Amino acid sequence: MLKYLIVALALCAVAHADEWKPKTGEEIRNIRVECLKETPLSGDQISQLKNLVFPDEPDVRQYLACTATKLEIFCSEQGYHADRLAKQFKMDLSEEEALQIAQGCIDDNAQKSPTDVWAFRGHQCMMASKIGDKVKAFVKAKQEEAKKKAAA
Repeated sequence: MLKYLIVALALCAVAHADEWKPKTGEEIRNIRVECLKETPLSGDQISQLKNLVFPDEPDVRQYLACTATKLEIFCSEQGYHADRLAKQFKMDLSEEEALQIAQGCIDDNAQKSPTDVWAFRGHQCMMASKIGDKVKAFVKAKQEEAKKKAAA
């Protein structure tokens, strides 16, 4: 058991030590596909996620934890990395403002929640913030753009 903990900590340290870069849209899409294979969701759950509704259900929590881990913005030993969250999701905010918001959503998991619950809690906090508002507006604009293209 101890050797697995040491390996997990080492992996987190290595991932954190590398020069991390925000993921591209294509990389994010690929990560979502991988995580859907690992944690299949129902059609209803996928529909809810597309509408930016995140039900507090085990499969959804595990899917979100998977994507956050593969995006390298979350580690099961340290939780979310505020600096990476800020860089990945700053939208049109300054990095300082985004970092301040991200830091406000970081917790040390003092209650010892399972990884998926811990990751979900941080995700909910971010989505309830100014960053979440900007992500929602961005996604809605993309959806409207897609509808216009489909209608043309």
